[in-house]
Amino acid sequence: MTLALHGVGHVHPDNEITNRFLEDLDIGTTDDWILERVGIRSRRTVLPLDYIRETRNRDPRAALEAAVISNAELGRRAAEKAIARAGIAKSQIGMVISGASAADTASPAEACNVARALDLEVPAFDINSACTSFFVQMNLLTRMQPDQLPDYVLLVAPDCLTKTVDYSDRSSAVLWGDAAAAAVVSTRHPGRARVLGSTLESSPAGNAKVVVPRIGHFRQDGRTVQTFGIKRHVRCLKSLRDRLGLRDRRFHFVGHQANRLMLESVCNQVGIPPERHHSNVEWFGNTGAAGAVSVVSEQWEKWTPLDDVAVVGVGSGLTWSGYLLRFEVGS
Repeated sequence: MTLALHGVGHVHPDNEITNRFLEDLDIGTTDDWILERVGIRSRRTVLPLDYIRETRNRDPRAALEAAVISNAELGRRAAEKAIARAGIAKSQIGMVISGASAADTASPAEACNVARALDLEVPAFDINSACTSFFVQMNLLTRMQPDQLPDYVLLVAPDCLTKTVDYSDRSSAVLWGDAAAAAVVSTRHPGRARVLGSTLESSPAGNAKVVVPRIGHFRQDGRTVQTFGIKRHVRCLKSLRDRLGLRDRRFHFVGHQANRLMLESVCNQVGIPPERHHSNVEWFGNTGAAGAVSVVSEQWEKWTPLDDVAVVGVGSGLTWSGYLLRFEVGS
């Protein structure tokens, strides 16, 4: 079953965590140290910078109260951009699906919070798979019967992981940024791009490698996760290219925005030239489930009917997924 992509949107909060800001926290890191290890220069956060500076976010429960913007509001802004780009009325959205790594509420579903912010009275529920949430949402929609779905479905990924970060721990403090991304998709109406070859795989044996507790700080086995991420990116990207790549089309790559050095390693192994690799992790950090989609959104006006975009993600679980966006003639 073909899933059509009609519009995408993204938003980053205003508060900026620069490498200089992290240096000033005196947690044993420098601009050179960060760039050498993860290639990130800056990130955005929903938290006040003074709150991070004064508390190091020792109590993640307090971060929910300290945040200057909620996940739902960030998701609303991304969703409205996606709906506008899709060229439809908000009232045409018939379902809202949300998912991310760190929802503001366990109950109600984050999708209900976003739908309320959009003033939508439609079915709303979460499909969560940490950083691969957006991929899993798309994959599950491709498996459904088109006549059982509404004309247009809104997918949202508001991921604000800085609320889970221990800012006395340099290994995690340098990684994360906040963002929201959204997409309008349809199984009934053709759109600007088609979603092809959606895949989904997991290795639950690695479930303890990346963890965000219900109440607590993010933690991961960084070295193991990075090695895993590179291998799965390479395998998934090669598969998409071999199965779906066409000689008369330009093949682009957008990966999980975990860190710049990981993505560069993937490009080197698969032979993706710099002009065909698109990312924003250098300036916004790892924005979890919103990351890859936000890159597609940044480039939205630039994609042409000659472009194929392979989008690949990995996440906690451990889970990995990918799909190919084929932009259509006349788009």
